[in-house]
Amino acid sequence: MRLRTVLATATAGLAAATCLTAAGPATAVSTGTTNSRTSNACSSSVSIDRFSDALDKTTYDGTFVGNFSALALDRDGSLAALEDRSSLFDLNARTLQPKRVVHLADENGADLDSEGLVIDRDGTRLITSETEPSIRRYSRDGKILDRLPVPSSLLVAPAGRASSNLTFEGLTLLPGGRTLLASMEAPIAGDTSGAVRFQTWTRTKGDHFRLAAQYAYKPDASFLGVPEVQALPDGRLLVLERGFTSGVGNTVRLYLADPRHATDTSGTDYLTGQPGVRLIKKTLLADIADCPSLGATAKQPQPNPLLDNIEGMVITGREKGAYKVLLVSDDNQNAVQTTRFYYLRVRTTPTFQSSEARG
Repeated sequence: MRLRTVLATATAGLAAATCLTAAGPATAVSTGTTNSRTSNACSSSVSIDRFSDALDKTTYDGTFVGNFSALALDRDGSLAALEDRSSLFDLNARTLQPKRVVHLADENGADLDSEGLVIDRDGTRLITSETEPSIRRYSRDGKILDRLPVPSSLLVAPAGRASSNLTFEGLTLLPGGRTLLASMEAPIAGDTSGAVRFQTWTRTKGDHFRLAAQYAYKPDASFLGVPEVQALPDGRLLVLERGFTSGVGNTVRLYLADPRHATDTSGTDYLTGQPGVRLIKKTLLADIADCPSLGATAKQPQPNPLLDNIEGMVITGREKGAYKVLLVSDDNQNAVQTTRFYYLRVRTTPTFQSSEARG
């Protein structure tokens, strides 16, 4: 996904002078697993165990390995990694080495701008594309099985009010598997409050989905979008916010969000900050720039050399009261970006301390 960029005032000479050393050999770097600020803590809620650049600038079966936009766990324990250039990889969950790649296409055989991924209970793949946007169900071998309805307002202009490349980025199934949720990356035209729409669908007979409630979520700043969401067992969400500033680098923040008491905005034409519209509540878990660098290097200026264009996220398990969360960056097949996997431990509080916001 091409990020919205804030133009920095730094000159090209300053950017070149501050550019960090390019990454060395692709290796995983580990630290301990305690959650103290003197070791591997990013915050009081999040710690990082290690990272891996093992797949950076590699190929498999003639396909470039990178451009990753989403992750999911398959039923056999392998890791599914979705490229935004229409390829879906099966990776060894322990080594990250590719085992299989499937090319995806739309009904006319054209490539997708594939961004969000869910592996359903029957093993089929629900995959978003930002082009229209759309959500299609694919078989394991890449055959289209179904296509979900999308509200007209969320379609890319002129068909709707969304902007190209700023539509469905995140995708997750809520607990119980009956509700699917997709996050828009950016506000649609007319939503002047800066809130983005989270659309849901309800499962019907035959594992089809019909349109259901819609909610509003407000990123921290205008240059931050929502590249990924993941549902927790209690119905809350882990939400990534991400942006890029030229000459400075990436901003990536992880939030805990609760849509359970938010207003259904499916009937609200414009989100302008009006009273009576309750946004999804959120609380900051960690700014990834505050994580220890673990010896990581970057190929372009970054607030922390550990950072890159983080876009995918999956919850891989739970251990000692913490969720094991895996993140991945989208290198955009760019020489100055890195395909990097991040192994986090995330602790969530049972209740929110934040106050209600309005959309």
